[in-house]
Amino acid sequence: MQRHTRLWNRRWELAMPRPLVAIVVAGTLAALPAAARACVNPNGGLETSRIVQIDASSGPIYGEITRYAGEPGFLKPKEIVLTFDDGPSPSITRSILAALDSYCAKATFFPVGRMATAYPSVLREVANRGHTIGAHTWTHPRNLRRLTMKSVKHQIEKGFAAVALASNTPIAPFFRFPGLNDDARALAYLKERGIATLSVDIVSDDSYADSAETLVANTLSRVDAQGSGILLFHDIKRATAEALPAILKGLKKRGYKIVHLTSKFAYTPVTTYDSELHQRLAKSRPPTLSVSLAGLQGTVRPPDPVIRSAPPVTHLAPAARKIELASARKRRIRDLSKSIENRVWSRILDDRDEASETASE
Repeated sequence: MQRHTRLWNRRWELAMPRPLVAIVVAGTLAALPAAARACVNPNGGLETSRIVQIDASSGPIYGEITRYAGEPGFLKPKEIVLTFDDGPSPSITRSILAALDSYCAKATFFPVGRMATAYPSVLREVANRGHTIGAHTWTHPRNLRRLTMKSVKHQIEKGFAAVALASNTPIAPFFRFPGLNDDARALAYLKERGIATLSVDIVSDDSYADSAETLVANTLSRVDAQGSGILLFHDIKRATAEALPAILKGLKKRGYKIVHLTSKFAYTPVTTYDSELHQRLAKSRPPTLSVSLAGLQGTVRPPDPVIRSAPPVTHLAPAARKIELASARKRRIRDLSKSIENRVWSRILDDRDEASETASE
C-alpha cells in the first residue's frame, strides 16, 4: 500500500504546475499548515476539535445508516463531520466553500466522477482549501445492488480515477454509496481495494427541502436529537448553499465542534480509464493560476486573522471484519428515524429486506 501511494504521489506531482506542488502536498491528507488554519471569522468560527485520520486498508464501514455491521462510532458528544455529495456544481459548490471558509470549517466531499471531469477547476478549489475528497461512483446509479458486479467495479474505479485526475491531488480512499444503498458484493470489493465506506448518521434531507429556512430548522433539530454524527448534504442543491451559513451559525451557537476526516494513505486509482478521462478533461475550461491559488491564499485577508493551533489527531486503524448484515431490522429503523423522514425511506427499507438477499451475495 505505501509503495503504491508513493507511486501515485509521484504521478500527480509530475502532472502539476511546479509552483503548486509543495503547497498542496503540505495540506493534503495531513494536519493543515498554520496558514490554512488562519480563521478570518472575528468570533473564531466553528472550532475543529480534532482530526480523525483513518487507515482504510481493512475496508471499514463508518456511519449508522447501513445494512451491514460497521465500526463503532468515533465521535464524542457535540462533534459533527460535515459531508457533501454529488458535486461539484460551480456556483453551488463555490458558495458552500465560501460558507465553510467563513466559519473555518473543514468537510469531506464525495464527488460524482462525471461531474468532476465536467468541472475540474471547482474540484481543485475544494482540494486547495484543505477539504478531504473521496468518491461517489462515476454516474451515481441509485442502487448498486441492481447492477452486475462488472458494472459495480466500473462505477467504483472510474469514479475514483475521474475524481483523482480532475482534482490533480491525492484523494482519500473514502467511498459513499449512492442513495446510501450499500451492497455486500461492493463492500467486499471495497475491502479488497483498501477503501473505507463512509455512510452517515444524520441526513439533512436537503434534496427535499422546500426552502432554506426549512432546511436550517430540520437540520439543527436532527443534529440536536442525535447529539453528534456524520451529517449529509449535497453540493448540487441551491437550498443547501443558501442555508449553510445559518446552519453553521446555529451549530456554533449550540456548542458543536467540527471533526475533520483525513486518510492515512492516498488512494491509488487504476489507469484503465486515463485516456478517456484526459480527453474529457481537455474539453473542460482549464483553470487559471488565480483560480487554483484562491483556496490556498484566500481572496481577502484581514490584517490580524485568528491563528489556531493544530488540532489533535485521532488515528483509527480497525482490524478487518466479516461483511455481515446488521442483526436486527428494528435497530436500523430506529436509527433511520432519528434523521430521515419515514415517508422518504419506507420504500428503501422494504427493498433492503428482500428475502432473496443474503450477506453472501
